[in-house]
Amino acid sequence: MYKVLVTDGISSTGLVSLIEHPHFVVDRQPTLPTEELKKIIGNYDALIVRSQTKVTEELLLAADRLRVIARAGVGVDNIDVNAATRKGIIVINAPGANTIAATEHTLAMMLSLARKIPQAHQKTAGGEWDRNSFKGVELYKKTLGVIGMGKIGTEVAKRAKSFGMNILGFDPYLTEERAKKLGMTKASLDLIAQESDFITVHTPLTNDTRGLINDDYLSKTKKGVRIVNCARGGVIDEKALVRAIKAGHVAGAALDVFEKEPVADVELLQNPNIIVTPHLGASTVEAQEKVAQEVSAEIIEIFETQSIQNAVNMPQMSGETQAKLQPYLLLGDQMGQLVIQLLNKQAPDKIEINYYGDLIDEDTELLTRTLLKGILSYHLSDSVNLINALHLLKEQGVSYNVVKNATNKGFANYMELLVSNGLETARIGATVLNGYGARILKINQYRIDVKPEKFLLYIKHRDLPGMIGKVGSLLGDYGINIGTMQVGRTEIGGEAIMVLTLDKALGAEIIRDLTLIEGLDEAQLLELTNVDSFEPGRVEPEKVESL
Repeated sequence: MYKVLVTDGISSTGLVSLIEHPHFVVDRQPTLPTEELKKIIGNYDALIVRSQTKVTEELLLAADRLRVIARAGVGVDNIDVNAATRKGIIVINAPGANTIAATEHTLAMMLSLARKIPQAHQKTAGGEWDRNSFKGVELYKKTLGVIGMGKIGTEVAKRAKSFGMNILGFDPYLTEERAKKLGMTKASLDLIAQESDFITVHTPLTNDTRGLINDDYLSKTKKGVRIVNCARGGVIDEKALVRAIKAGHVAGAALDVFEKEPVADVELLQNPNIIVTPHLGASTVEAQEKVAQEVSAEIIEIFETQSIQNAVNMPQMSGETQAKLQPYLLLGDQMGQLVIQLLNKQAPDKIEINYYGDLIDEDTELLTRTLLKGILSYHLSDSVNLINALHLLKEQGVSYNVVKNATNKGFANYMELLVSNGLETARIGATVLNGYGARILKINQYRIDVKPEKFLLYIKHRDLPGMIGKVGSLLGDYGINIGTMQVGRTEIGGEAIMVLTLDKALGAEIIRDLTLIEGLDEAQLLELTNVDSFEPGRVEPEKVESL
């Protein structure tokens, strides 16, 4: 018998398959205090939560029997996924169950915004019959800009077409062909700003999308635009939005998500042109039943057949395999993150993965998925995981190829990752060295020796005397400390690259000033969301030369 603990308010109907299953015992304790949960968590094989229960590392230390944590929803912000992974616990979610609910809530917010329904209701319910203050606008023949064409953005676009709206869509992975099939126009962010009467946001919250709708972007929008966000708080700069509404440039906004929740910003809550709801996108009877049904079905599959579909962390593997691949899995994720940034953050249409040396004798499927996840996560954030990476790649129309070669390239193991989008190509080569840890040994055609760090400054320049000194002096003037510096070149006096590890991120002003240095062609900050725990070391020069 497997014991399952349910700690939040989750639909009983959705849990029926678990409750009625002869091999499972379901214990529902939706208001269990944290200290009580710690005392009993060691008795359970699976835990089902929504957003209220905080699954911390401290709690997991007491969960010696736990094998699965299920989030009855999409986001896993309340679960320490890294701690669960270290403990060998699978974390699953229900990524598709709330698509329709979030889609319909977006349309409801858009209609409410267009016709000022909440404001009219409040005044009428207060006893005033005011037909003159709430003149709205029609959706018919208006242009809707959809930023983020994932599942929810796509469903919103389909329904908005039925209102007779013209649809502009932006997504790094949206192709002209897919846009044509959907009966819409693929557009840039700037075109959406210039042409849209309504803008709705459906992107994950990443470094690139945080504050995407800011003062600068709002200044480019059409006067009278209306903005909807039922995706993620933080994508819209709320202060900038309030300023634009007060100035009369933006007609209004409808927000279901906020930078900080519960929201307490008076300027948002009391502005008559802003409609707010308390993160209700997935709050329908049907959606809550679906998420419970999805996680219940998957828990049964995991325990009964060892089949996993929606894990957000690494699947379990043998101790021997884990010991061999663990450093390469971390490095693979880092390579994916770096190479997509080197492609100027554009979505690729082709990916090639090359394994050399002893790696060809290993089962590299998990490693391949990790590399692909690293690439996709830049645009798709936490919606991509090791389980769905291949599916999402196919969904986005991106091809990939894996090549294994016994040639050792001068190392026992070596990996190269190449991505292209038809116009540009980026390549990363790397390995893990015994006693030294992970090393990036190649960027495009240049040989280097760089330990992956959180902040890397990538510079393309001409191989001129004094270039290193100029870069170092400028960064010093801004108080930026350099950890290491590596230079790669193919010929004396020709094109070269410089890669610096930094203690902190650079602002746009510093990047701009770097590009003003004579002979410096490009400067780009590369950021990693994960770094390894190896101590800094050095690769022997002869090994680099062997590349």
